[in-house]
Amino acid sequence: MVEIRDARPSDETDFLVLWASYLAFYRVALAPSVTAATWARLMDPVSAVKARVAVLDGQVRGFAIHLHHPSTWVATEDCYLEDLFIADAARGRGLGRALIDDLVTLARAKGWARLYWHTDETNARARALYDQYVLGDGHIRYRMVL
Repeated sequence: MVEIRDARPSDETDFLVLWASYLAFYRVALAPSVTAATWARLMDPVSAVKARVAVLDGQVRGFAIHLHHPSTWVATEDCYLEDLFIADAARGRGLGRALIDDLVTLARAKGWARLYWHTDETNARARALYDQYVLGDGHIRYRMVL
């Protein structure tokens, strides 16, 4: 049985293992200071960036990092699912769906208008799950590194 809950300070070791796998999946190298800052944000009660984790057999096996923010398109706020990752050994057990369903429930409870996310166009496994929720809306992301 999977438990979905907020990340806790005691999850740091499990999270860092998952985070490293997530970065490797996307072939991204981040400075250790960025990872440390990310974890600090996730643990900071006033930060808008939060993490929900999927715990299976007593171990954190997945995460959904999200933030809510005002929008110019709705009167309430939106929720952006920035990072979703499940450990290889736990894939196919419904953890990704459980994390998304959890965010849907959380967003509705908080009165947020929309939940949205991006993924790499070649991430077929993730897209197969995401397409069960909503089809892509045709937008293309542009990102300028400053």
